[in-house]
Amino acid sequence: MPLNMPKTDTIPDVIVLRPRPPDAAMSYALTCEQTCDLRLDAEWIVPVEPSGAVLERHSLLVKDGRIAALLPHREADTWCAAEQISLPGHVLMPGLINLHTHAAMSLLRGFADDLPLMTWLQQHIWPAEKRWVSTEFVREGTQLACLEMLKGGITCFNDMYFFAEASVAAAVSAGQRIAAGLIVIDHASAYAADPDGYLQRGMALRDAWKDEALASFCLAPHAPYSTSDKTLAKVATYAAQLDLPVHMHVHETQAEIDQGMASHGLRPLARLHNLGLLGPQFIAVHAVHLQTPEIELLAEHGCHIAHCPSSNLKLASGLAPVADMLAHGLNVGLGSDGAASNNRLDLWQEMRLAALLGKGVAGDPAAVPAATALRMATLDGARALGLDQAIGSLQVGKYADMVAVDLRGAHNQPCDDPVSQLVYSASRAEVRHVWVGGKAVVHDGACLTVDEAETVRRAQSWRKKISGRAA
Repeated sequence: MPLNMPKTDTIPDVIVLRPRPPDAAMSYALTCEQTCDLRLDAEWIVPVEPSGAVLERHSLLVKDGRIAALLPHREADTWCAAEQISLPGHVLMPGLINLHTHAAMSLLRGFADDLPLMTWLQQHIWPAEKRWVSTEFVREGTQLACLEMLKGGITCFNDMYFFAEASVAAAVSAGQRIAAGLIVIDHASAYAADPDGYLQRGMALRDAWKDEALASFCLAPHAPYSTSDKTLAKVATYAAQLDLPVHMHVHETQAEIDQGMASHGLRPLARLHNLGLLGPQFIAVHAVHLQTPEIELLAEHGCHIAHCPSSNLKLASGLAPVADMLAHGLNVGLGSDGAASNNRLDLWQEMRLAALLGKGVAGDPAAVPAATALRMATLDGARALGLDQAIGSLQVGKYADMVAVDLRGAHNQPCDDPVSQLVYSASRAEVRHVWVGGKAVVHDGACLTVDEAETVRRAQSWRKKISGRAA
């Protein structure tokens, strides 16, 4: 006996069907073969696995935070749901996974735009960080980033920044998954005096939050040019002993490679290989300047790429050979980088750019098709973090991390292929609802877990402090 759908002359954004009164619910339950916490009835479900699949007029059922079933609407009627939501004209898809960001740097958005990477870092970003970065800065910057990312359908992000304990606390409070980067760098900062200090703080953070379901951890040596051989050897040892991913900027610019050759007589990737860092746990961020033998080396060792097309363009770092990476079997996920070098924590933009630039660089319109770009933004990011058995696609048994995208707008019509539409036409503005582990974190475009007005007020306060100091 299905729930009765309300009749209306217009199609509402979402129809929320509340539980029936006790007597009706009791008689209804007698007809149900199974029970669940939430039933979502979507126009289309794009599970990502198998690639390119589209389930029309299907329901997704959630129980205890995980996906219990995906069924045609009529078959789902045998389930008794505590809450049922109808999503006409919407695609239900996995939550997006931002494979590389510096969330707290949202407070430095627009601070030093239109500069080369090393000028941007050495003359602007690093001095500003030295003056301002603190637990408070990281907590409030990460809150701002979580708000932006959740409203854009990003349910998990891989971070790299100082005071990571503040980032973890902010993300968990927002109900968002975080892979917290335990940063390691040879330079002293307000966070730690030396590499051993960074590692000690990172291990303490991991121990303190190891039982939190929303948190996982990566070792995050900043870059080859900012970490010594001794430091990187320790990182490799920790990664092997603790089975942690290693998340690192690699071959972002030609200048980085030239500096590596001058200092070590090796290209940076060869140096990392000699130090034992390459393997299935290694995530190479940017990886713009790769020669074919280097792509083959990364693929041979089962490494992963965090491709950040917007940041690469804005800093004029170059165009990554993504089609070649994919052709060699490399796993490529998508990252936004920080808002200071991108200005948007927006994986819809990154998906579209990854697909279009991939075609342009390869000279092949069939390179990086829509289904591949969507997988890069979801399942492939999860795979890089070692989380693909839990998140990244809509499969029975995985956590119910989901995004409902409204495709009824004129710019999304007609909708012949929802997968193509998601990558080439849709944007984060069409994200209407987001769930993490079956819990609603965004409803009808509004974030339920972060106070938007207060978060914006604090961001504006930081702008006044930082710009005042700069003046």
